[in-house]
Amino acid sequence: MAKSSADDAELRRACEAAIEGTKQKIVMSIRVAKSQGGGQGVWGKTAKLGRGSAMAKPRVLAISTKQKPQRVKAFLRVLKYSNGGVLEPAKIYKLKHLSKVEVVSDDPSGCTFQLGFDNLKNHHIAPPHWTMRNVDDRNRLVMCIFNICKDALGRLPKVVGVDIVEMALWAKDNTKPAVTNQQKLQDGSRVQKDVEVEDSEMKVTVEKELISQAEEADMEALLGTYVMGIGEAEAFSERLKRELQALEAANVHAIMESEPFIDEVMQGLEETSNLVEDLDEWLSMFNIKLRHMREDIESIETRNNKLEMQSVNNKALIEELDNLLAKLRIIPEYATCLTEGSFDEMAQNVEACEWLTSCFCGLEAPNLDPCYGKTLAVKEKRAELQILRSTFVQRASEFLRICFANLVDFMLSDKNYFSQRGQLKRPDHADLRYKCRTYARLLQLLKYLDKNCLAPLRKAYCSSLNLLLRREAREFSNELRASTKVSRHPTVWLEGFTGSGHSGKDVDTSNVSEAYNKMLTIFIPLLVDESTFFAHFMCFEVPGLAPPGGPANGKDETNDDDANDDDLGVKDIDDSDKKKGNQISELPALNESLRDLLDGIQEDFHAVVDWAFKIDPLRCISMQGITERYLSSEKSDAAGYVRLLLDDLIDRISTQFSRFVDEASHQIERNEKNVRQTGVLPYIPRFATLATRMEQYIQGQSRDLVDQAYIKLVSIMFVTLDKVAQADPKYADIFLLENYAAFQNSLYDLANVVPTLAKFYHQASESYEQACTRHVSVIIYYHFERLFQFARKIEDLMYTITPEEIPFQLGLSKGDMRKVVKSSLSGVDKSIMAMYKKLQKNLTSDELLPSLWDKCKSDFLDKYESFVQLVAKIYPSENIPSVSEMRDLLASM
Repeated sequence: MAKSSADDAELRRACEAAIEGTKQKIVMSIRVAKSQGGGQGVWGKTAKLGRGSAMAKPRVLAISTKQKPQRVKAFLRVLKYSNGGVLEPAKIYKLKHLSKVEVVSDDPSGCTFQLGFDNLKNHHIAPPHWTMRNVDDRNRLVMCIFNICKDALGRLPKVVGVDIVEMALWAKDNTKPAVTNQQKLQDGSRVQKDVEVEDSEMKVTVEKELISQAEEADMEALLGTYVMGIGEAEAFSERLKRELQALEAANVHAIMESEPFIDEVMQGLEETSNLVEDLDEWLSMFNIKLRHMREDIESIETRNNKLEMQSVNNKALIEELDNLLAKLRIIPEYATCLTEGSFDEMAQNVEACEWLTSCFCGLEAPNLDPCYGKTLAVKEKRAELQILRSTFVQRASEFLRICFANLVDFMLSDKNYFSQRGQLKRPDHADLRYKCRTYARLLQLLKYLDKNCLAPLRKAYCSSLNLLLRREAREFSNELRASTKVSRHPTVWLEGFTGSGHSGKDVDTSNVSEAYNKMLTIFIPLLVDESTFFAHFMCFEVPGLAPPGGPANGKDETNDDDANDDDLGVKDIDDSDKKKGNQISELPALNESLRDLLDGIQEDFHAVVDWAFKIDPLRCISMQGITERYLSSEKSDAAGYVRLLLDDLIDRISTQFSRFVDEASHQIERNEKNVRQTGVLPYIPRFATLATRMEQYIQGQSRDLVDQAYIKLVSIMFVTLDKVAQADPKYADIFLLENYAAFQNSLYDLANVVPTLAKFYHQASESYEQACTRHVSVIIYYHFERLFQFARKIEDLMYTITPEEIPFQLGLSKGDMRKVVKSSLSGVDKSIMAMYKKLQKNLTSDELLPSLWDKCKSDFLDKYESFVQLVAKIYPSENIPSVSEMRDLLASM
């Protein structure tokens, strides 16, 4: 017999090398052939495979263990050969999951088997078949697996296709003395353990028997009984069958001997059967009676349920009819109050009106079921209520129109409510609003009953209160202007010195702005309060309307006593509808009513603006700033017309200020009528004074108004300055540089802080430099014209001919050059002094002379230096005064 691969030491070392680093020990390694099994499931029958099949692949099965502190782990490893013939791990299975070992029945040799694991994920693929070289190799591997499973796991896998007795006999025949190894545990104790593989021969041994020693002894005794006379297994089997038949015959005979006992049992069973039949008949009778009783009970319960339901329905119907009759009942006292009662007792009228509104609410969904709406009683009731409503609405509307007119007429007839001579009276509407609050609830109820009745009432209220507001504004405006002490001299700006010896800067007109501010302080919060009170009092539905009682935006501290005048102190009857979002905004109607309420009052504000403009036009700047501040503070919807009034005032102020700017522009343009103008024009310093005052008056957001005035006035000033200068071209540059210099000097401080004036300051600076350059050039050429004209001729010829040819040109010879130099530079100190005197003679302002003289000397040196360079290039042998000599001469003068 060939040596088994399980005894191959080289194979074991190769396997240990393949799993090196895993801390596992190889117990057995054996060569097998792997082939894929057939069938549909994991445990289906496999297809027949021979050991020489083309599908077989060489593999090595190795059983390894890993020692843990408390237990031993066992693994079944599958190793395959790589391209270089070296073993490498292919798969690993844990033996604790091994559930079945099945020998393939299609292989007659019994060398092919398959291993079933209960943790495989794919149970629809048949496990692989492992084919051994012979049955001994198969038994050695299976017995090794059994031993490890029994020792390490405490259980054995299921075996299919192998006789366990045959396996036990084979194990007994192939068992070798076990080798005892002493292994140390971690705690230092020593345990004796049997190993399955001999260290020298690496042979498989059986650690424990599949059957106990007692069972083995009994089996041997049993087999020993039949040793004699048994030649073959078939004869032994036949003998066992004959003995079994004898035993069965003996059992039948024993049963037949017990027949009397069986008869007694059968008789007892028959009697019992008769009793059971009688019991069944009794139960059938009772069942029929119970069924009839159940039907009777159900019938009784049905009748009781119907009676109970009828009782509940009758009770609910009575309650519903009582509620409907209560809604349909008209209280005579309320009906009399609504149709004929007096309005002296407002509480009774309000109570009757509330009852009427509750009646209408009760007859509408969801308070009344829609099915009742078509009944005759409800229709008649609704018709009666509508007659009561129309009658009461007509009476109440007429009463409120007369009441509003009487309240205002009473105040108009009393002069103590208005400003008088020597006394400014702040309008006080606290008493008026207190009386109006008496009718606030009535108005809300009227709105619910008939929305259309509010429009005439709103118009009547606006018409009456408009008379009062206009009277108060007119009396206050007249007394405000009469009591303000101002200068009676008109302020004249940008006018020539002749014809007026008065200067606007000597007059203090701040009280004009204070008067205008007082007008706005008193009346703008009053108008906002009246608008807000009117919106709440007349029940306007406007989203974002300020809540009643809140102080109006922009209200002065002195008006805090009336902060709560708008609080009507009543609950809005339409609160539930507002929460549902069913109200339509009445903002357009509110704005229309506010126009009727406040229209015409703007004339008294215009009168104050016009009066302030006549006193000091520059006060328009501060007035616009005050107005813009009030305009930015009014945000509520109820102040819509007040914002329009403030916008109108801003337009009025802007128009008046534009008139002033236009008049000032006409005054500036009048200067061009003078044919001969010398020195600084009068409107230059006047504009500086004007700009200073305008900057002092700026308040709030009026910066743009002033900047636009600056742009228009300065533009007209510069255009007029150029026109005046063109009237006398001989002195135009002197005139321009003096005026531009005066403009810069007068506006230097303001230009540093005002961007608009800074732009014009730089423009004037550029124009000044240009005028200075032109004037200095004229003076230099006047005294040294021949010298610099000679240089210009040379420069012109240098574009066409070479420098060496220029001395041979007509008029440019060396002799001509000497004559020009002699005539121009002999007595040059006198010529320079003449330039200074001429510059001094033409200027009217001595302050500009030093800077102009320095510029004159600098320009002369630049021109002379260019002439010296030309002479050195064209006439190199000629000697003329050097630039340094000329610079020293100019410095000494």
